[in-house]
Amino acid sequence: MAYADAQANGVIDYGEDEAEIKLAGTVKIGDAIGWSAGWVRALATVATAIQMRCVAGNDGASGQKIKAYFGKTFLGGSRLSGGTAGSALYVAEGTDNGEYTETAPTTTGDCDTVVGYMISATEAALIPGRNTDSVA
Repeated sequence: MAYADAQANGVIDYGEDEAEIKLAGTVKIGDAIGWSAGWVRALATVATAIQMRCVAGNDGASGQKIKAYFGKTFLGGSRLSGGTAGSALYVAEGTDNGEYTETAPTTTGDCDTVVGYMISATEAALIPGRNTDSVA
């Protein structure tokens, strides 16, 4: 089975450094979140790149306050499937993302920061970025 992020049915099994944030866009539990004129889904795509800074602790829409985790976070449930234990995770490319991928972005200018690792086919250990942007 190939890796997939359904962006639904995520469960936070553990999260460090919890804080309340006010959203500037819609998120699902477990989404990678970054800052771009407000807290929104992280995005790897060049020209609109938004580095991951925290993980959504629950679903929310623009203007709502949610809990977010700025430290190590374990994401389970049925959100992720087909992962390879030990493989690195990156924020996915595209528009309005927040998803994770095992494929490193290759376009110059895309965010290629490792944001976590798969610990089984369906569970991930996420480490939100406190580091600077890195590019492919």
